[in-house]
Formats: sequence, structure tokens, C-alpha cells
Amino acid sequence: MKRKAIFCWSGGKDSSFALHQVLQQGEYEIVSLLTTLNAVHRRISMHGVREVLLDQQAASIGLPLAKVWVNEGTNDEYEREMGKTLAAFHAEGVACMIFGDIFLEDLRAYREEKLKGIGLHAMFPLWKKNTTTLAQAFIDKGFKTITCCISTRFLDQEFAGREINMEFIDMLPARIDPCGENGEFHSFCYDGPIFSRPVLFTKGDTVFRQISSPGASETDGFWFTDLLPLDT
Repeated sequence: MKRKAIFCWSGGKDSSFALHQVLQQGEYEIVSLLTTLNAVHRRISMHGVREVLLDQQAASIGLPLAKVWVNEGTNDEYEREMGKTLAAFHAEGVACMIFGDIFLEDLRAYREEKLKGIGLHAMFPLWKKNTTTLAQAFIDKGFKTITCCISTRFLDQEFAGREINMEFIDMLPARIDPCGENGEFHSFCYDGPIFSRPVLFTKGDTVFRQISSPGASETDGFWFTDLLPLDT
């Protein structure tokens, strides 16, 4: 019997590729995708993608979608709301949560510690794989994705709202991870082998949001490209 699992879904390329691998291997029954959203703006946390596009992703993938809502944006709030949701899944027989993380040791340790307290196991199908190889394989598999959020600490505005293809990868400065694993960029995946149909959208405005934290400069922040759903 397959172990029941939930999948931590950001809507981006690493989530998409990790989910693809898990579904191909067939060892887990994915009972639900799980995404954190900002309750004020109704957008995916960090990525800034609209809830309606997230819903369309899940519908095209053909998996249920659970949402964790946050208002304050604090870590305490996130842990509290996430903990309640995960405890409910665990009570229904879910044994594992699956992530698309690749090499951030501190993030993995944090996830494992929090899940252990709930009685869940963490699984990382892309862990320690070469990110250049992963980016190439993602593109070769026919996935389609676009950058939705760019960190100004790493990249210029020109990288916002760009298709992630080999031209994009080749343009990245040498210090930038090709999968954006250090937070350089976030993405929205809209087509590929896990989708029954493409998620249709058009690009809206690209806007700058400054980081409002001690020590941040006027240029520290993110470029967000708004993705607008198209009626189907």
C-alpha cells in the first residue's frame, strides 16, 4: 500500500519537477497539494501569484489543493497555521510531506524538526542534485515556466517576467544558481507533463516592492511581475 503524502506546492519549477518525479516513481499517494497564501492580497506567499492561477494549476494537475492563510507575515503565525493544517492531515493518515528543496541545509533541518513534532516524515526528491542538470532536465521535459519574482540583491529587473529556457539560464551571472535556490528568483509553472492543459495567463505590470526591514537599503527588494488569468 502506498504511503499517503501531501506535497508542499509553491507553483514554481522546482515544485513542478519534484512532483513529476514523485508521480513517476509511484511510491506515494499524493492526497493534496499544500500552498501558503497571503490572506490580504490572496496571492502565493513570496511568489506573488494570484490565487485563481494557483487554483487553475491544481485543477490541471488533477490533485486536491489545501491552502494555509497568513495575515501578519510573521514566522510565528506561519508555524501556527501550518501546524494546525498538518496535524489535521496527520489525523487522516498522512505520513509524509514532500518538498522541492535542493540544497539549503538549514531549511531542510527546520522542516524536518517541525514535521517531527507533528509525527510526519519529510521527503526531498531533488535533494543534492546538480542544479544545472536539473534546470536542463526541467526544460527538456517540456515544462514551461516564467519568473514572477526577482530579488534585487541578485538580479536586475530585466530578468522579471522572463520565460525560463536555456537562453535565460545562459544569461544568468556566474554567481546565480540556475534553479534560483538561494532566493534569486521565483517562478510560475504553467505547462508540462504534470498538467492536463496549460494554465493561460497574460503578463501585467512589473512593480518593485522594497524590503521593510532594519538595515535594508532603498534598492533591497523584489521585482514582481503580475500574471493575469485569461478566461478559458
